[in-house]
Amino acid sequence: MSGYNQKNVYVLEHPLVSHKLAILRARETPPHHFRQTLHELSWLLAFPALQNVRMTPAEIETPLEKMTAATMCDPKPCLVSILRAGNGLIDGFSQICPEASVGHLGLYRDHDTAKPISYYSSLPDQMEKRQVILGDPMLATGGSAVMAIETLQAMGVSDIVFACLVAAPEGVATVHCKFPDVPIVTAALDRELNELSYILPGLGDAGDRIYGTVRS
Repeated sequence: MSGYNQKNVYVLEHPLVSHKLAILRARETPPHHFRQTLHELSWLLAFPALQNVRMTPAEIETPLEKMTAATMCDPKPCLVSILRAGNGLIDGFSQICPEASVGHLGLYRDHDTAKPISYYSSLPDQMEKRQVILGDPMLATGGSAVMAIETLQAMGVSDIVFACLVAAPEGVATVHCKFPDVPIVTAALDRELNELSYILPGLGDAGDRIYGTVRS
């Protein structure tokens, strides 16, 4: 598994990532197949997103002898989903790292102004001591990501990684203009936003495609 890191942006490069992204991008992929493929891709994305999880030595005993092994520090990391589409990504991360707590931030993008609106927050205790993986499938304008990071930092969180499936250069610039030290881990860095602030070539509205909803 390889990738490149430029200006604190890690783009995961792997043949399986390319294959699964093609399925997610395809218009004809039905919701059930979209959800399953998103979970599969999130398993791959979890590895770079959790690359720097804090570890501590612990004495254990194998069937043959005692040894010192590396285990995750307490409190364990927190996987934070930006609702609703973030659940598809964070659910996959949680399958890879079930020890992590899971939190939720309810944000949605106003389709007229493209600005984020907050409506819900549910996070575990000791957030100020936890490493946080913040997940949303799409990093478009960056407004929701910035609001979520501000919310977490106001709680004392200092170690945040933002993970997404697809990022637009505009969204990356918005996040790093305000939070240059927050790493962005993504499966693809796409070309641009269109006039409606959708990512091109993108994969459409991730929430609608995950849950099979259609906006009127």
